[in-house]
Amino acid sequence: MFFSPLTKGVYTSLAALLLCSTTSHANNAFDPESPWMLGDWNGQRTALQQQGYEFSFGYGGEMATLLDAKHSSSHGTEYADQFAVGAHLDLEKIAGWEDTEAQITVTQRNGRSLSNTSDALNGHLSSTQEVWGRGQTWRLTDFWIKKKFLDQKLDVKVGRFGEGEDFNSFDCDFQNLALCGSQVGNWVGDEWYNWPVSQWAARVKYNITPEVYAQVGAYEINPENLARGKGFNLSTDGSKGAMIPVEVVWTPKVGEQKLPGEYHAGYYYSTADAIVISDPNETDHHQGGWVVAKQQLTAHEGDISRGLTGFMNATVHDSKTNEKTDMQNIGLVYKGAMDARPKDEIAVGVARINMNDRFDRNQSKEINAEIYYGLHATNWLTIRPNVQYVRHVGARKNGENVWVGGIKFQTAF
Repeated sequence: MFFSPLTKGVYTSLAALLLCSTTSHANNAFDPESPWMLGDWNGQRTALQQQGYEFSFGYGGEMATLLDAKHSSSHGTEYADQFAVGAHLDLEKIAGWEDTEAQITVTQRNGRSLSNTSDALNGHLSSTQEVWGRGQTWRLTDFWIKKKFLDQKLDVKVGRFGEGEDFNSFDCDFQNLALCGSQVGNWVGDEWYNWPVSQWAARVKYNITPEVYAQVGAYEINPENLARGKGFNLSTDGSKGAMIPVEVVWTPKVGEQKLPGEYHAGYYYSTADAIVISDPNETDHHQGGWVVAKQQLTAHEGDISRGLTGFMNATVHDSKTNEKTDMQNIGLVYKGAMDARPKDEIAVGVARINMNDRFDRNQSKEINAEIYYGLHATNWLTIRPNVQYVRHVGARKNGENVWVGGIKFQTAF
């Protein structure tokens, strides 16, 4: 395998840091109450944070195995994973730049997806392993600077990052892609690039009230950024236009217990040409919108860090240029159901993806469902065994119905 000088440097630096952490400060390593597997480096990590330097080293892995299918008798198992190495810089502490911060993140993805290798999942619109995708390679995922103005009401962010970090954002605790993260990027992925892909971008956010903010962004649409060998591409050669999202977000505290909620409504428009499905010789532009709602519904015996939360996502896309017209998901998450396991959670979600009948009249909708148990093993390790069900794989009306077993885990070094 070929490694660029930058890749070699990342490997060397990370290896040296891990060696130092595990040998010099072994007493702090593997403490279940620590947020990091390798501990606090004898206090040096916290000291660096106080000076404005916060480093992160994360790893996530996802295994999926075919349990049963309506027609196919073949079974298989696949594993995919991701490393993420980052640094968050508080430039007010470091350089005296008031209300200014920066982020750099490098990621690497590996492995294979069951959705791509199993005959039973041939044509799967979603994915049984959300961590797989966008090229199994090294990428510069974040490289941005952000500054606040007007008594911190105005927030401006520029550099390289993806739309889903700020717009149509959502948690990614489920393993099935249709229940994880920014959904617009999953169904308009030819122009809206989610993590780990980055592009030149700018985002302006204004806090109207403490609970309401509005934001607008502009993101370069450059298909070259998707290529496996272009993970560190900084050139604008190949740029096709810009993706322009706008969004309003409301974050209320509801009821006497002040239960947190988060509500998003947004619209996107692309200036890049897109082929019209009914006439390949004609072009138009992608556009659509989204609604996201997440609300904690109960507190467990008065403890708002535990309790039941409901969520819903919906996206709509223009039927003139897009293969998928809309999607919806809905689900529930209960955190801390057992007193002995106050940080564990159990969750269930269902998603529906609707195909554009202009694209293929033999396709209709695909249903993806998942239930998982989130075992908070330590403060630096969460393990989520899960069972997924896919109905009408590929949105084919007589398509496969498939059961998949999975395990997703995330750790912070």
